[in-house]
Amino acid sequence: MQLGVDLLVSLTISTKQDVVFLYSMTTNSPGAIDRLDAALIELLAVEPRVGVLEASRRLGAARGTVQARLDRLGDRGVITGYGPDVDPAALGYEVTAFITLEIRQAGGHDPVAERLAAIPEVLEVHTITGAGDMLCRVVARTNADLQRVLDAIVSAEGVVRSSTVISLATQVRYRALPLVRVAATSNPARPR
Repeated sequence: MQLGVDLLVSLTISTKQDVVFLYSMTTNSPGAIDRLDAALIELLAVEPRVGVLEASRRLGAARGTVQARLDRLGDRGVITGYGPDVDPAALGYEVTAFITLEIRQAGGHDPVAERLAAIPEVLEVHTITGAGDMLCRVVARTNADLQRVLDAIVSAEGVVRSSTVISLATQVRYRALPLVRVAATSNPARPR
């Protein structure tokens, strides 16, 4: 069997009343996407409100194929949501900062992450390697407001020390489409 070949898997579930057949499209190369997947992801990134029927028309693929691809990309965690992208600055949170935290090792990362998640201005928390233990991306309304956010973070049980850098400008916004394009190019011949 070659990498990237789709398989049709059939599961039979016996119940007291009926026999149910569940079919799912799977691949033995879980990270692989092809050009149709990439085109679908790019279309949704540019026009998140496009419907399945319109997407199928624009991509030249059957509606059922597009729906199956969307379902599979969602099941595999490639597409993680369809919600609106929100700009914190447009909500009045014009300061972005990155905070490296050192935490008390005895308690672990998860309890600290739960406490940080309760602070609305904390947008992301990552466990990291290097000098610190966790990296947070936070927003605040002003530099003075950032002090309030920092005070809330360092008062979270388990946080020992913090180091903060303020972002002056975003040179490259978060993006994933270049990765999608490379992933599709590296697997161009995957059958549909």
